[in-house]
Amino acid sequence: MHSWTQHQRELRISTRGQGMHDFTDDVHETVAASGVRTGICTVFVSHTSASLTIQEGADPDARRDLEDFLVRLAPEGDPRYRHTAEGPDDMPSHIRSALTSTSLAIPIANGRLALGTWQHVFLWEHRRHGSSRRVVVHVIGTT
Repeated sequence: MHSWTQHQRELRISTRGQGMHDFTDDVHETVAASGVRTGICTVFVSHTSASLTIQEGADPDARRDLEDFLVRLAPEGDPRYRHTAEGPDDMPSHIRSALTSTSLAIPIANGRLALGTWQHVFLWEHRRHGSSRRVVVHVIGTT
């Protein structure tokens, strides 16, 4: 008989500025530590100027193309922005976060994240300056 369990871990991800930061290994380690064999892993970033995504992990050009696209979509210095208290990257970072995601739900199968071959989990920093970002990983399922 399987029993239900939950496990939660807070990660601090240091960023060096704008871009996608791979932390797939940290999420894998959290799932392994939970003992969950079948379940769901929720990943949540508690910031309004950073986001999460599952993307191509093998070719860095895929990430650069995505980053470039989002910069074109929400450029810095738009004179229509009112929220600029923290500089020209302030409002674009909020728009970029709103267009992406602050949480992910990843199935767990046989004790591992059920990611595809090339899929990795990224924190997407939208601010120019580096920061320490808080990410909560919550695992629930059967052992």
